[in-house]
Amino acid sequence: MAENLLYKIGISLIPGVGDVNGKKLINYCGNAEAVFSSSRKALMAIPGIGQTTVNSILNQKILDRAARELDFLMQHQIKALFYEDADYPQRLLNCYDHPLMLFYKGKADLNHSRIISFVGTRKATDYGRSRCKELLDGLKEKEILLVSGLAYGIDACAHHQAVDLDIPTVGVLGHGLDRLYPAQHKKLAENMLAQGGGLLTEFLSKTIPDRENFPRRNRIVAGMSDAVVVIESDLKGGALITAELANSYNRDVFALPGRIGDRYSRGCNFFIKTNKAALIQSSDDISYIMGWDDRRRKEKRQTELFIELSEEEKYILSMIQATGSMGIDQLVIQSGINPSKVASALLNMEFSGLILSLPGKQYKSV
Repeated sequence: MAENLLYKIGISLIPGVGDVNGKKLINYCGNAEAVFSSSRKALMAIPGIGQTTVNSILNQKILDRAARELDFLMQHQIKALFYEDADYPQRLLNCYDHPLMLFYKGKADLNHSRIISFVGTRKATDYGRSRCKELLDGLKEKEILLVSGLAYGIDACAHHQAVDLDIPTVGVLGHGLDRLYPAQHKKLAENMLAQGGGLLTEFLSKTIPDRENFPRRNRIVAGMSDAVVVIESDLKGGALITAELANSYNRDVFALPGRIGDRYSRGCNFFIKTNKAALIQSSDDISYIMGWDDRRRKEKRQTELFIELSEEEKYILSMIQATGSMGIDQLVIQSGINPSKVASALLNMEFSGLILSLPGKQYKSV
């Protein structure tokens, strides 16, 4: 098993080979070990794989580095999660750019039934911190897993509050697990681990927290969650990058509104105004939209009992249920139904409580 993991780690070390081409290599060769045992001729025949990459694969130094990483993982009881493993965060597999390998220290279930991310500015205001705490306090009984980036500001506030409320929480890092950035959050990270949470990263040990690592970190925060909540953000910043990624992955996005003139409410207000995020005022709004409360379940049972759908509506509903969520353009193309009829069917089912309208003209079943 250790030898098999050695080759899996090795794939992520090949220079110039990212997540997409790494999976291509594995698919063509059959498995990670076969990538390193294949001939030069066989590797050169793989589309998009050039001579420089092949030379790197055939260089023993990659596996030497992988062996050192494997020793580090075993020494520090860190789990390596390959994208084909059952305990790899399965929600990430719906994202085209999901990491080949993740490294995880902790006990929280990364495939928890309800995962929500809180993101926001590093310069959180009293308003943002208090709303963050209120939202998490209201979500405690929903048995969620909280994910954030362990950064200053809203991230740290969310992690701290989760620990206080005994909510398991996972911090996604932009560096290797041989260090912690920012260093001031070391005690917080220890408390998260002790309370049943975890630390997760795609970066090998000795990887420093370079600026370019954090957008990559943000895609994991967005992709492994059911929903992303933006507490406070200016018009630019990591929180909005995470929210944009969540939209691209068809995740629910929520934003807390603020006063028009407040700098760190401008991003949230903009996302709400442009229909990229749903406005929330309390945890009840999140629970209702996500279908986590008794009211929505009761409505769903009632609709199942009393609503009669046309054959076209049944077909459209089945398509949405099969994928989790779909856009109106996708529904028109794949169903072959007239666009005006699709729009009418969606409106009727939304009024009936069978589907929810999401930002970006997306629809999900309840």
